[in-house]
Amino acid sequence: MYQLKTEASFDSAHFLYGYDGKCSNIHGHRWRIEVIVSQENLQDKGQCRGMVIDFGDLKKAVRNLADSYDHALIYEENTLHNETIKALKNENFNLIAVPFRPTAECFAEYFFRVLKNQNFPVKSVAVYETPENCAIYEE
Repeated sequence: MYQLKTEASFDSAHFLYGYDGKCSNIHGHRWRIEVIVSQENLQDKGQCRGMVIDFGDLKKAVRNLADSYDHALIYEENTLHNETIKALKNENFNLIAVPFRPTAECFAEYFFRVLKNQNFPVKSVAVYETPENCAIYEE
């Protein structure tokens, strides 16, 4: 089995609505996405002969994912009042609503599925909230 691994990072804030603890307040992370793709055989013809996939394509896709969440406030849909959203947007804050609770676990699965839908042979995705703590999703 051949495997490739790449990673990218982004800085953003989030909070956990309905959580009884300090993570219910807005706080930030230096999130790190670590992606492993795997394949039984290397490609045997064309430009990618001798490769699992083009490393550049994988790096670009993971970097684009990270960049799309950089320097934003990520929140679960329907957890902020419309007035709050409007006020923050009026201040030109970058807000990103997601259809799941913005935990490392949910992001790991979400990023896995996004890359899988882009036809990458994803084995696992790890999402780090801190340098020591991550959630991993694999099928």
